[in-house]
Amino acid sequence: MNIQWFPGHMTKTRRQMAEDIKLVDLVAEVIDARIPISSRNPDLDELTAGRPRLIILNRADQADPNLNRRWGEWFKAQGTLVMETDSKTGNGVKQFSSTARLLLKDKLEAYAQKGQVGRPIRAMVVGVPNVGKSTLINQVARKKSAKAGNRPGVTRGKQWVNVDPSLDLLDTPGILWPKFEDQRVGLHLAYTGAVKDEIMDAEGLACSLMDLLARRYPKAVEERYKIAVPETFEGWEVLELAARKRGFLISGGEVDLNRMAKVLLDEFRGGKLGRFTLETPEELEQEEAE
Repeated sequence: MNIQWFPGHMTKTRRQMAEDIKLVDLVAEVIDARIPISSRNPDLDELTAGRPRLIILNRADQADPNLNRRWGEWFKAQGTLVMETDSKTGNGVKQFSSTARLLLKDKLEAYAQKGQVGRPIRAMVVGVPNVGKSTLINQVARKKSAKAGNRPGVTRGKQWVNVDPSLDLLDTPGILWPKFEDQRVGLHLAYTGAVKDEIMDAEGLACSLMDLLARRYPKAVEERYKIAVPETFEGWEVLELAARKRGFLISGGEVDLNRMAKVLLDEFRGGKLGRFTLETPEELEQEEAE
């Protein structure tokens, strides 16, 4: 499945971010805790011009708790401050301001020595589409200031949000990169809804996702769909078993795989299947070693 998606507005967003980075003190990078590496835009290092970086593991409530901890330790080992959040409920967002201040401790002390005590921290919030940036900003600000939605492409222009006299946030549109060198990255982004469903083959995507889930979290798949995952299988076979169990049949008793595909994707994205993380630090380190 070859996934390429780079709308024109993303080129404009890249140019705008390169300009706006001059206005901010730090960059808060929101990533999806279920796919911590695939949801990081490799172009951001260049775009954010070496500004201090805060990593926000969002949707941590939908990710594997053990892997949340391990990924947090991995990012800290890279010298990056990390927060775990659930932007929908607001869990974890209260520490945003204090964590930003900790990250800018030396800079704030320098401002204080110059008598610039009242200057607010300006943070640019970045990330791939549909990762929860605007919802997170609204939770931090405790008001609905940024446009938010459950599909990619809702935020189309930059939006400044004043949290309080000491903190301003810059919401930016989500940007992907022109080409996914590793097709697994494209698939992981598609599973979570960062790539528009309209350009995807839902059945192919769901078969691939079911294959991954049934290998990593077989008990969760069995419990949710009341099926037994065979010892050897392919994703489409497990998807078909789940469809039959749900009674998703069309004329002649044929399985309605398309309906089951949409159900699987919706339930995975909504956290109804369980708490899953599709990438591990060990896999990343192994890939880098190769």
